[in-house]
Amino acid sequence: MSNIENTIDRIQELIETNADEQLRDELNAFHEADIADIFQQLSAEERLACFLKLDEEKAADVIEYLPAQLQVEILGDIDETLASRLISKLPHDEAADVLGEMEEDESQTYLDKLPEKFSSEIRELLTYNEDTAGGIMTPVVLTVSYTMSVKDALDTIRIKAEKENMELYYVYAVDKHNHLLGVVSLRTLLTSPVNLSISEIMSRDIVKVQVDDYQGHIADIFMKYQFNALPVVDLYNHLKGIVTWDDVQDIVEEETTDEIFTSSGIVTDLGDDDDDLLTGSLAHAIKARVPWLFITLIGEFFAVSITNRYDHTFTALPVIAAFMPLLAGLGGNIGTQSITLMVRGMSTGQVSLQDGWHHIMRETVTGVSIGFIFGLLVTLVTWGWQHNLQLGVIVGIAMSLNMTIATIIGTCTPLILKKLKIDPAVASGPVIATTIDVVGLAVYLTLVTWYLIKL
Repeated sequence: MSNIENTIDRIQELIETNADEQLRDELNAFHEADIADIFQQLSAEERLACFLKLDEEKAADVIEYLPAQLQVEILGDIDETLASRLISKLPHDEAADVLGEMEEDESQTYLDKLPEKFSSEIRELLTYNEDTAGGIMTPVVLTVSYTMSVKDALDTIRIKAEKENMELYYVYAVDKHNHLLGVVSLRTLLTSPVNLSISEIMSRDIVKVQVDDYQGHIADIFMKYQFNALPVVDLYNHLKGIVTWDDVQDIVEEETTDEIFTSSGIVTDLGDDDDDLLTGSLAHAIKARVPWLFITLIGEFFAVSITNRYDHTFTALPVIAAFMPLLAGLGGNIGTQSITLMVRGMSTGQVSLQDGWHHIMRETVTGVSIGFIFGLLVTLVTWGWQHNLQLGVIVGIAMSLNMTIATIIGTCTPLILKKLKIDPAVASGPVIATTIDVVGLAVYLTLVTWYLIKL
C-alpha cells in the first residue's frame, strides 16, 4: 500500500466510531499481505476487532502472512471452534508451523477438533524436526500411477484438484506402494498425446530430498536446480510430500537473518525460547547478546595488558597513543571485508576448502597491496604533522603489517571454522575483531619500542 499510516488511522477511526459494516468492507477489500502489515501496527484489541470482521477464507489467508507470535495471539483470543476452522483451511505445513508454536496442551486441543484426515497428516508433520524437509513439507501431493495413460492422469488430476487444495507444480508418478518412480511437468502432460502412458513421458532422473535433510541443504538444491517444488521421500523411497519454492524463500530469509545476527555476536540458538529479539522479552534479548560481549571483554583485557606492558613507551613518546584508533579502525575494517568475502563465497559455493590456499594467497596479496598504499599515506601525513620522518615510517610500517595480518586472519578463520564444521559466520563476530585489534596493537607497540631503543 502506498500510505499505510493513513490507512491505519482510517481503520482506527472506524473502530472508535463502531462503523462495523464499513470496517468489514474496507478490510476485506485489502490483499491478505497488506492486512497482515496493518495488523502489526495495531494494538491487540484493535487487531482482534479487525480480525473478527474478516471473511473466514480471508482470515485464514491473513494468518499465513502474520509472524508466529501474532498467529498464536490471535488464535488464542478467538473462539476455539472458529480457530479450528481457520487452521483447517491453512496449507498443511503452515498449520503444522502454527500448532508447533503453541503450548502442547493447546495444540492438542486443536488437533482433536480438526478433521480426522487433516489432523492425522498434521500430527505426522509435527513428529519431524522443524528444520528438516519433513518439518517444512506439505504432505498433499499430486500423484498418478505410472501405468496410467495421459488421458486417465488428466481426469484423475481434475478430480483430486477439486477435492483438495493442492500445489499444482509437477505430477509425481508412483507405484501401488507409493514409491516415487518419476516426475512429469504439467506442460509435458498437457502437450503429450493422450494415448501415451505416464511411464513413457515421465522423467526418471528425479532431484529429491530426504525427510531428514536439513533446510540449508534443501535451499542449496533449490538454488542449484531452480525448481518450483521438490519431492520429499523416506529411506525406502516412499513419497511423503513436497517442499515448494515459498518454503525455501522462508528458509533463505531465516538463514540470512541468523547469519547477520551471528556475525554481530548475537546468539540465535537459545533452545525453545523463540521470542523476537526486538519485540520479545527483555531477558531473551539480554541472553542473546551477553555471551559474545563477555568473551569480547576478556579479549579486550588482553589488549589492556599489552598496552600496560608498554607503559614506558607511552611515557617516552606520548604521541603514539594518537595513532592507536587509526590502526585499530583500518585493521578491523579490512579484516571484516576479508571475512565477509569468504563467508559469502562459502554460502554461494564460490569458495571451498579445496581451493582455500588460492583464496588465502589472493587475499594476502590484496592485503599487502592495500597495506602498502595506506602505510605510505600514513607515513606522509605523520611526517607532515609531527615533522618526524622516522616516526612516520614506523607508523606506516605498522599500518601495512596490521592490515596485511588482519587480511590473513580474516581469510583463514572462516576456512578453519568450516574445516572444524563450525558455522563460518562466527568468524565475523566481535571475537575475531578483538583478535585483530590485539594483534595489531602488539605489532604497533613492538615497532615503536624498537624505534625508541634505536634512538
